[in-house]
Amino acid sequence: MNAESRRVTRSVPSRLAVPAGVLAAVAAAFAYVGTVDPNEPGHYPVCPLLRHTGLYCPGCGGLRSAHAFVHGDVPAALHANALATLGYLGFAVLWTVWVVHAARERPLRIDPRPGLVWSLGALLLVFTVVRNLPFGGWLHP
Repeated sequence: MNAESRRVTRSVPSRLAVPAGVLAAVAAAFAYVGTVDPNEPGHYPVCPLLRHTGLYCPGCGGLRSAHAFVHGDVPAALHANALATLGYLGFAVLWTVWVVHAARERPLRIDPRPGLVWSLGALLLVFTVVRNLPFGGWLHP
């Protein structure tokens, strides 16, 4: 008996259980942030880097971005944190690919090349530096 004949086939609902659980958790988080406005003081903790140094970290404005995104205000979401907004879209694409692979019972391998990882890190660093410079005020949350 070879490895292919021993493979157990799972039903489609069981293959989609984990992606559905991840989607439910993300939807619950977005629903909470969409309901509890991060623009109102006292609901969420203040970024420690911003509080102690006055510098914006790459995540500053992420909750405001999510709140605006939930309410369909994409320009406000981009203004609050452009990278976070692009991250939401990236998550949606990656999640969709994951669901298609799971439904077809194919494993999903995410093996980014080192160049991609370094490029994303450089983008994050440039975003952080530019949003803290005088001419990067348009990137402030």
